Amino acid sequence: MRTASRLDRIEPFYVMECAKAAEALARSPACDPAQGGEPMIFLNIGEPDFTAPPLVLQAAGECLREGRTQYTPALGDPALRERIAAWYGTRFGLHVDPSRILITAGASAALQLVTLALFEAGDEVLLPDPSYPCNRHFVTATGATPRLLPAGPEARFQLDADSVRAHWRPATRGVLLASPSNPTGTSIAPSEMAAIVQAVRERGGVTIVDEIYLGLSYDDRFSTSALALGDDVISINSFSKYFSMTGWRLGWVVLPPALVPAVEKLAQNLYICASTVAQRAALACFEPESIAEFERRRDAFRARRDYVVPALRALGLDVPVVPDGAFYVWADCSRHSASSWDFCDAMMRRAHVALTPGRDFGPAAAERYLRLSFASALPQLETAMARLRRELA
Repeated sequence: MRTASRLDRIEPFYVMECAKAAEALARSPACDPAQGGEPMIFLNIGEPDFTAPPLVLQAAGECLREGRTQYTPALGDPALRERIAAWYGTRFGLHVDPSRILITAGASAALQLVTLALFEAGDEVLLPDPSYPCNRHFVTATGATPRLLPAGPEARFQLDADSVRAHWRPATRGVLLASPSNPTGTSIAPSEMAAIVQAVRERGGVTIVDEIYLGLSYDDRFSTSALALGDDVISINSFSKYFSMTGWRLGWVVLPPALVPAVEKLAQNLYICASTVAQRAALACFEPESIAEFERRRDAFRARRDYVVPALRALGLDVPVVPDGAFYVWADCSRHSASSWDFCDAMMRRAHVALTPGRDFGPAAAERYLRLSFASALPQLETAMARLRRELA
């Protein structure tokens, strides 16, 4: 069957290929405790081990029992948009008009809608290398060209304003950033973000910032939304990470007022609305009891980071920049192998620890770095480090 040529420009998602290999090995005798094996420890996928808190589950059950499952408006449940706007006020001290908020089927749908509304063939969009692969593929799917700019540890693996100015060309339409970032867990300093936004604004471009991990920030210096820099900044967010609702597929985007009708039109046609049950349940995320639970979980993630980073460094897996958010460590494995792909494959087969090689996140340092997710519980992380120590000794 003939497929669209755009597929030729979209690379496989190697994270998922690695996950399939790890899952297959996990079902083998080598990982079966009943046969003397050791269970696979999955530190490769960015999914919290926490699930939705009790009030969210309760709200979902009530919604189903009462039959409140009809479509919501394409922009989303008005009550949820109001709650999100209020959260920006209490958490970040920002006034965000609820009319600028559009509820989406996960942050992925938000990125798809925004890129479709803004980019087309002939445009290019600047992103850092490393960055989350799906972000550049959303750009590619519109016919535009994602342009990856190498960003090393001296820049916290992020774009900076000087790089944006130096690489801006007539075809450049804007930048797509992530703060905190997947795979590095690093954020853009507020002063640098302001300089980037200004540089883009002066060139008539658009700034899109993926902020899905912003709630999981561990350093007050970076706990600021780019929305503070003006109504022309586009912010993507999600209920998956801080709010622990990965499989509920619910996110949102804060848009410039002039862009709301265009993105609403796309949403109406592409998926009508996000899940009604998920939206009604998510209202409970903003109750004081739920927020207190999310904050306890954030503290747990911070404790895991504080354990994992020195443990990796002691194994010769250097971490050039300590992650200040999210639940990822971007570690340099070049002391042990010239290929992060080979290193991760060896550790999966010998230590039964699944890690993610750098291949997905951009070519600049794909062979040097790997990503470890510390979304797993501390005892699992301790066991994983012990196994890696055994193999690397």
